[in-house]
Amino acid sequence: MYPPESSRPRQFDLIAFDWDGTLFDSTAIITRCIQWAVQDVGGQVPSDEQASYVIGMALMPALAHAAPDLPSEKYPQLLERYRQHYLAHQNDISLFKGVLDMLADLRARHHWLAVATGKSRRGLDEALRCADLKGIFDGSRTADETAGKPHPLMLNELMREFGVEPERTLMIGDTTHDLQMARNACCASVAVSYGAHTPGSFPALAPRFIAHSVGELHDWLKTNA
Repeated sequence: MYPPESSRPRQFDLIAFDWDGTLFDSTAIITRCIQWAVQDVGGQVPSDEQASYVIGMALMPALAHAAPDLPSEKYPQLLERYRQHYLAHQNDISLFKGVLDMLADLRARHHWLAVATGKSRRGLDEALRCADLKGIFDGSRTADETAGKPHPLMLNELMREFGVEPERTLMIGDTTHDLQMARNACCASVAVSYGAHTPGSFPALAPRFIAHSVGELHDWLKTNA
C-alpha cells in the first residue's frame, strides 16, 4: 500500500496525531470540565496539574484517575456530568493556529495522516465536523474502539490498515501517554509542549523533537519527516 517510490516522504509514510492539546486547543476546557464534574458529584476537586495529566487517556479511566476518592458507583454520574459540561463548552474550542496549513502541506507531500486519540468515536466525529476537517485524515482510531493509551493497539491497527512498518510511522502528541504508546508500538514520536503535560517529563521517553508551537512542529516536519 505504499505510495509511489518517487513520492514517498523522507522518513515517515504514516503520521499519527493526538487530538486534544496537539491539534485542538482544548486542554484548558477539558481540565475545567473534569474539575466541575468531580465537584458536582462530591469528590475532591483535582488541581489543574492533576486534571490535565489524564487528558489523552480513555475517558472513564481518566475521570476515575482524576477523582480517586470517589466510589466506583458514582462513576456513571461523574461521566454524565463531564459530558454535560463539555457539550456546553465544546464550541469554545478551536484548532491551534497553523494546524490547517501544516496538515495541507503534509498531504501535499503524500504522507498518510491519521488521528490516534483518547476521545470516543462519537466525540472525534463531532470534533471533525465542527472543525471542518472531515476528509483530511486518511484514518483514525479512538480509545473506545481499540484500547486506551499507552496501549499500542491504536497505532498497531493504523499501521496494519496502511501496511506501514513501525520505523516509518511517527506519533505526535502532547502527553507522556502518547509518547509511551509510540514506544510500545516501536514507533518514533514527537512531543509538543503547548498541551496537557509539562515538557520536563518528555525526554525520558526519547521523542525525536519537542515542539513549542505549531510553527516549530511544522518546520521540523518539513525537514525531518
